Amino acid sequence: MSVRGLFIAVVAAVATRPKLWPVGLVTMWRMTPKRWWVRSPYVPVPDSDYLRFRLMTMYGGDGSGDPRRIGTDVVAWLDWCRSWKSTA
Repeated sequence: MSVRGLFIAVVAAVATRPKLWPVGLVTMWRMTPKRWWVRSPYVPVPDSDYLRFRLMTMYGGDGSGDPRRIGTDVVAWLDWCRSWKSTA
């Protein structure tokens, strides 16, 4: 899956859940490479090698997964992050 396809799947899944927007933005900021504006594609997206590693550790094999499942999994993970942070 391309970075663009992954981004679209995640944004579509999170867009209807405003309670997850703050934790989603903080998470995106944390995953964004430093000085992202210096390197192509000049947008604040995580490095493709990092995303490949994260997808491989999450789904196994080559890391390819169903985009609908990836969106659902990211929503579940952001919800967990939101609840974990509020209890700490």
